[in-house]
Amino acid sequence: MPSERTEVQVRSGVEGDLDALTDIYNHYVRETPITFDTAPFTPEERRPWLLSHPEDGPYRLKVAVDGTFQGNSQRILGYATSSPYRAKPAYSTSVEVTVYLAPGAGGRGIGTLLYKALFASLADEDVHRAYAGIAQPNEASTRLHERFGFRPVGTYREVGRKFGRYWDVAWYEKEL
Repeated sequence: MPSERTEVQVRSGVEGDLDALTDIYNHYVRETPITFDTAPFTPEERRPWLLSHPEDGPYRLKVAVDGTFQGNSQRILGYATSSPYRAKPAYSTSVEVTVYLAPGAGGRGIGTLLYKALFASLADEDVHRAYAGIAQPNEASTRLHERFGFRPVGTYREVGRKFGRYWDVAWYEKEL
């Protein structure tokens, strides 16, 4: 449950966000099966990922920030991305999307704000489908994706092993 209400703003991600975005992602690497990465990253290791999401085109990075400043910066509450679905050229009109929230930022509608901004930015791009893989169980992510019109297309059973057990990944798609 959120302890306070703050204004949340969504903007494109910039290089100055790299440390905070890496910290958020590493939380999920270390603490959850939500990502199948198993070793935390340094910001330098994550730099190519950040740079692969420019301000225009089909591969975007949207960042939610607390509307109040702490010193000269705003606290990053989460991010959403659209990334290449697969490397082969025929997949170029499909993207894989995801949302990661800072610890404690869930339940405030931030994921919804991020996806609204992400899908609005993709509206004029040559993108036909969005896909999302959701490690199971993850009711919050499933609800978020279904709220945005994603529908289930199948589940990869026990496709990843992390924390000494196997995890399923449910796949969802949305027409854009």
